[in-house]
Amino acid sequence: MTDDLLARHRAVLPSWMPLYYAEPLELVSGSGRRVTDAQGRSYLDFFGGVLTNMIGYDIPEIREAVERQLATGIAHTSTLYLIRQQVELAEKIAQRSGIPDARVFFTNSGTEANEAALLVATNHRRSHQILAVRNSYHGRSYAAMGVTGNRNWSASGLNPLQVAWLHSGDRVRGLLARLSADEQVDAAVEDLREVLATQTAGDVAALIAEPIQGVGGFVHPPDGLFAGWKKVLDEHGILFIADEVQTGWGRTGEHFWGYQAHGVTPDLLTFAKGIGNGFALAGVVGRAEVLESVPAISFSTFGGNPISTAAGNAVLDYLIAHDLQANAARVGAILADGLRSAVGGLDCVAEVRGKGLMLGVEFVRPGGSEPDPALTNRVFEAARDGGLLSGKGGLHGNVLRMGPPLTLTEEEAREGLAILVDAIRTAAGVAA
Repeated sequence: MTDDLLARHRAVLPSWMPLYYAEPLELVSGSGRRVTDAQGRSYLDFFGGVLTNMIGYDIPEIREAVERQLATGIAHTSTLYLIRQQVELAEKIAQRSGIPDARVFFTNSGTEANEAALLVATNHRRSHQILAVRNSYHGRSYAAMGVTGNRNWSASGLNPLQVAWLHSGDRVRGLLARLSADEQVDAAVEDLREVLATQTAGDVAALIAEPIQGVGGFVHPPDGLFAGWKKVLDEHGILFIADEVQTGWGRTGEHFWGYQAHGVTPDLLTFAKGIGNGFALAGVVGRAEVLESVPAISFSTFGGNPISTAAGNAVLDYLIAHDLQANAARVGAILADGLRSAVGGLDCVAEVRGKGLMLGVEFVRPGGSEPDPALTNRVFEAARDGGLLSGKGGLHGNVLRMGPPLTLTEEEAREGLAILVDAIRTAAGVAA
């Protein structure tokens, strides 16, 4: 029974691993965009394993690709041997990255991908100085945690890097929130110049930034900000790392990568989550002269293994063949427009934001911008009661996050929208 499993979980797993919901779920099966729990109840999934089950559940093309590899009897060889699936996927990612003369290094997770990018950048520039963005999240290892600008996810003050912090694109609170989009870009660029002049020794290795901050509550800057930053970075020879762990593969709808909204090309790009659709697959892609900046032997035991890259090839092929980027734009608009129309005017809703199928609703106490995590949690639980799984996030835990599979249909979008609107209005005590 689920209660027994919960007790066993608490007996053997650390308490700092959170479980969603007052009554945690065990998901035992899935199909398409729906999952079923151990009690037999079905849910429409708007979080996809934290934006990881990008194509959905039980997809024949992905299952068959993995089964073909399993049938060979080889699940692992290590990268000391040639892996056909790995090479084929690297070729596709390099071509799609937008980065010239690209090389790809595979890892198991976004944390490892960002760690690898930081290793490469600091070696290339012979500096351990990094620029990062407030409210960011880049992983749980020491270097990745060191460039994470969210105290909730910083489990240690130890840091192998010297980090200087830039303002985020938060439009609800903060020093730049009161500015127009153009003014915010200008102010952020001015801030970058001041940070370089006052907080660094001048030989900074890289800036790492998420086009849309995932754990940070889907906060994102005005389009074009990265271009303003990149101009300054180029003046100093500083590398730009785009953390596309959550924004990649067409999720934003308008572009294949989040960085493309800014009209720039990064030196390094990290990816993870959706490309494996549940299989452990991640990596970093970058210009050859940068990615080759590792002065010793290095490899990832499981990174790019035959099983995960078989899945990755099938995921990417499916994504492109079904034009899921266009679908993300289409069904994402149904959700975003519907939420803004139905609840955007409520005094407890500070903002409905995001792009494509990466959407957030920030809740505040009426009459101001004070975060209301309690209301957020009530909405979160009410949505589950209505048959919809979502996520939570934001610096203050007051943002409802939605990142459904990119295969979400228009009908499912409208179904989920109705559940969300009802949950928000009910939790806020607003009459229908």
